[in-house]
Amino acid sequence: MLFDFGPSAKEVISGLAGYGQWIWQFIVMWWWILPPIVLFRLWRPLYLWFINEKFAAKVKYTFLEINLPQEVMRPIQAMEQVFSHLWSIYDPANFKEKWLEGKFLVNFSLEIAGINGMVHFFMRVPVALKEVVQSVIYSQYPEVEINETDDYTRHVPQKIPNRDWDSWGCDYVMLREDSYPIKTYLQFFEKTPDVKEEKRIDPLAALLEGMAFMKPGEQLWLQIVAKPITNKENDWISRGKKLRDELIHRPQTPRPKSIWRQVFEILFLWRSPDVIPETKEIPAPMMMLTDEEKGAIQAMEKKISKYGFECNIRFIYLGERKSFFKPRIKVPINFFTGISTEQLNGLRPWNVTKVYYPPAIEERTYIKKRDLFWHYIHRFTPLFPEPGKTFVLNTEELATLYHFPGKMVVPAASLKRIRAKKAEPPTNLPIE
Repeated sequence: MLFDFGPSAKEVISGLAGYGQWIWQFIVMWWWILPPIVLFRLWRPLYLWFINEKFAAKVKYTFLEINLPQEVMRPIQAMEQVFSHLWSIYDPANFKEKWLEGKFLVNFSLEIAGINGMVHFFMRVPVALKEVVQSVIYSQYPEVEINETDDYTRHVPQKIPNRDWDSWGCDYVMLREDSYPIKTYLQFFEKTPDVKEEKRIDPLAALLEGMAFMKPGEQLWLQIVAKPITNKENDWISRGKKLRDELIHRPQTPRPKSIWRQVFEILFLWRSPDVIPETKEIPAPMMMLTDEEKGAIQAMEKKISKYGFECNIRFIYLGERKSFFKPRIKVPINFFTGISTEQLNGLRPWNVTKVYYPPAIEERTYIKKRDLFWHYIHRFTPLFPEPGKTFVLNTEELATLYHFPGKMVVPAASLKRIRAKKAEPPTNLPIE
């Protein structure tokens, strides 16, 4: 033959059939690899939740009650220093620890409980960090007494509401992006024209006074669950800088091209090299802002300059039905209103244990109360086991919400105070 037209149609079909058979055999042998890849987005959180639960079962917690002296002479700034030191418990997991051991960042809980008219300060911390926490507190408050105690939430029925007990509570979320700070203790000053010194107003005064007026059978619990973070776990610093740049209308700097990309464009796409544009004098962005906008920007920059904690906050008012007085819920609500501002940020109730619309209003309200109580006693985040509804507070904001007050803030009769700190016997005491 003078001309060869290649394989016939029959040979082509036979070859394709053999190739298709090979593909089918490959699929039959290795099909099980595909579902995990396709279902990775579903499998990943379930797997992490499973191994995190195994790790969480190994982490044991203890309760510390802080008994205050007759008068706390240290400023609130000392408590901010305590939280700065506590941030050092930050211990992120590496790849092996996260995906094989289930390790995660441990948290601690700051709690103020008004029980039958008495105010108590508690901290729930991992047992392994108990001595670290005690030493940090003693370094700033050497006069206090720290005792290990049991969980006060175990002294009431574990299923509330019930026939004899009722409750009301909520979680709290930020009014705006958490890049904006709340009103901190540095802003709680009252300037008087006839006195040169500034009179300090304690942010906790309204809350502690309200707890002191409660009667037997009433309890009010406030809980702040916090864990130290960096911009790696929560990009709060990056978000704060981005929001700041948007407020001052700072032009976004274009990302420079890599040297290899520029060489490729010059050699193969015949593009001229990038020319650095001439800089033109433009008015400073801060010159065009109002005083309110300048204050907000300065506050955001100050917030992101300090250590941050990812937090969730909630409170519960509970009591025996014969003593339950619902207007008491105004006590914590007024407290959080006092640390909120229109210009910056604040905290507002979320997930309130109340249902406003039918159907089954009473039944749904009962379920919400049980759910919030369960989250409180286990110190879980609001959407557990899913993340969400948490926010970032820095050391200054935490110190505003939780610190040790002086005698002028809360009456001595309503707060357990010690006359003298118990001391250990000297180590060189002779023993017969």
